[in-house]
Amino acid sequence: MKRHLDIFMLILAFCTSRAVAGIIYYPERDTLLLKNYAYLSDHIDRFEGKPQATIYLRAYLAKAYGEKNWPEVVEGYKNFVHASEESKRLAYTDSMIIAASKTRNNDILGSAYLTKGIVHYSMKHYPQALDNYLVAERYIAKGNDLYLKFKAKYNIAHIKYYLGYYEEALHLFQECSYYFKKENDLAYLNCLHSAGLCYSRMGKYALCSTTNALALKESRRLNISELDPYLRLSEGINLYFLQQYQRSLRLIGQSLPGILKDDDFANEAIACFYLGKANMALGNKALAYTYFRKVDYIFGEKHYLRPDMREGYEALIKYSHEKGNPESELYYINRLFKADSLLNSNYKYLSQKIHKEYDTAKLIEAKSAVETRLLIRKNYEIVFIVLGLLLICFLLYLIHKYFKSKQQYKIRFEQIMQEKAATTPLINSTVQKIAENDPIPIKAEVIASILKHLQKFEDQHKYLQKELTAVKIAESFSTNHKYLSKVILMHSGKKFTDYVNDLRIDYIINLLKEEPRYRKYNNRALAEEAGFSTTQHFTKAFLKRAQISPSFFIAELNAFSLS
Repeated sequence: MKRHLDIFMLILAFCTSRAVAGIIYYPERDTLLLKNYAYLSDHIDRFEGKPQATIYLRAYLAKAYGEKNWPEVVEGYKNFVHASEESKRLAYTDSMIIAASKTRNNDILGSAYLTKGIVHYSMKHYPQALDNYLVAERYIAKGNDLYLKFKAKYNIAHIKYYLGYYEEALHLFQECSYYFKKENDLAYLNCLHSAGLCYSRMGKYALCSTTNALALKESRRLNISELDPYLRLSEGINLYFLQQYQRSLRLIGQSLPGILKDDDFANEAIACFYLGKANMALGNKALAYTYFRKVDYIFGEKHYLRPDMREGYEALIKYSHEKGNPESELYYINRLFKADSLLNSNYKYLSQKIHKEYDTAKLIEAKSAVETRLLIRKNYEIVFIVLGLLLICFLLYLIHKYFKSKQQYKIRFEQIMQEKAATTPLINSTVQKIAENDPIPIKAEVIASILKHLQKFEDQHKYLQKELTAVKIAESFSTNHKYLSKVILMHSGKKFTDYVNDLRIDYIINLLKEEPRYRKYNNRALAEEAGFSTTQHFTKAFLKRAQISPSFFIAELNAFSLS
């Protein structure tokens, strides 16, 4: 196995050196491989974040492999870890650990595992980070590098904090702060900041405020301001727990620009969560839910969430339910399922201590209830859609019928305008018709008498009289109503009522044609003019006789007159 590893390392060294050697030459025509490590390291720092840095990174690693200088190979991979994008860092740490094992130096190997743990930590892989930190601590404990020992303790303390072991974490941060106060100013301030976070999570808010104040004072003394946003955030969260919500909002708000500038999505999510909590406590629900939704967005993008922050999902579920928005409610229930899966994986110890308004059983029950409501609503929506489509079809049918009727009305109007006034058929022909068709014929002289009276009845417009009946007219004609009705039927082909109504409608039509002033009359006035007892009888008779409505006929007459 060892022999295979040696062969692999030599192949890698050869390939890397071949890839790098001769790529770039300086004016002195010396290759980068002839430069010393200090020179290459200086140029890596000088071109940090720029494409040129890659040339020096590769040269450093190729030079180290070419010389079989395993400590420098480790440094070469460490350079790549710091310079590469997140997705490639773990691969470089694995190569770094392989190279470190060749050194047989516990401090170097421990440092390599520590670096891998730090990469896992930056990616929020807390259990993996802790595993690597513990391995690193075992190797470092065998060595003589005191700085590395406290660096390992510091990183282990962070993992313990995020996993909820606050007292253990606090003890380690305090140990590290005593050491780093003399060795590393920034590490010292970080230890104070982290100790304050531990006090807050333990409910010792007064000690948290004291520690935050000390850290701010020390940052001014040391002229280091980069931790100020995080110290403000810590104190803002502490003030929330002290129920000083307005001050909490102000301090957290002041911390956000610096956190956003650092592209620190984890602390951005924490800040938004407590901005939501403080606004909720002040009754600003709409604003609170905006911040909780921001936490959800970060969770979706970065897969980051702390156990205490799941409360935001519970609030969003309730809010969606109160607003009658089952789609949103179901969305946040599913998000909480996903969040719990992550939390149970990363925070097994701490997740059991968090109060859960919605535990798994209740979430399943709530999800089922929401899905049932959505299914019922969907069925209702289908019914409404079908009814809506039927209504649209019915309306389209009515519209089609209306335009078709209007077209037919226009044709009928033109026909009426071309028709001449009706004339009474010859008496002799009517007499002859009745005699031929009636099995019990009426005497010819009786028919002739009735027809003469009818002619006079029509000519004198007596049909305009109201409440006309066949009996009344027959009496005025000195005949009986049966003879009268029979003669009218043979004379006009109509029953008595239709005969009278048609005469009245023909009269009104001619009146409207010849006298424009009558076109200003409404249907009621026209009904009176024609002798109808009601407007309804008039419009019904007009439509039956003319096959168009009186209002349409008048409108077309007016338009015809204008043209």
